[in-house]
Amino acid sequence: MAWVYLFFAILMEVIGTTALKASDGFTKLAPTGVVTVSYAASFYLLALALREIPVGPAYAIWSGMGIVVISIIGWIVYKQVLDTPALIGMGMILGGVVIIQVFSGAGH
Repeated sequence: MAWVYLFFAILMEVIGTTALKASDGFTKLAPTGVVTVSYAASFYLLALALREIPVGPAYAIWSGMGIVVISIIGWIVYKQVLDTPALIGMGMILGGVVIIQVFSGAGH
């Protein structure tokens, strides 16, 4: 169940960060509310995941996947440029997540 909590913690963080851009510096009420609720839910779910998953791997996966997904959303939704070094960096982050999940005992 901890991995389900972590997945939804990542999802809520991504929703909150996407809404953060849309909040325009907290000047738009609805996106600001989404930011607040999403981040609160993300941290709560992350805390639940940390009951079973060690903090290092959990945080690495939470933050790393958040970076990758937000970058993709920024590219698609906000037309932000992802150059070759950015893509290589995100590939390395994804590789790190896979290594933690598949080869490391630290994440289990």
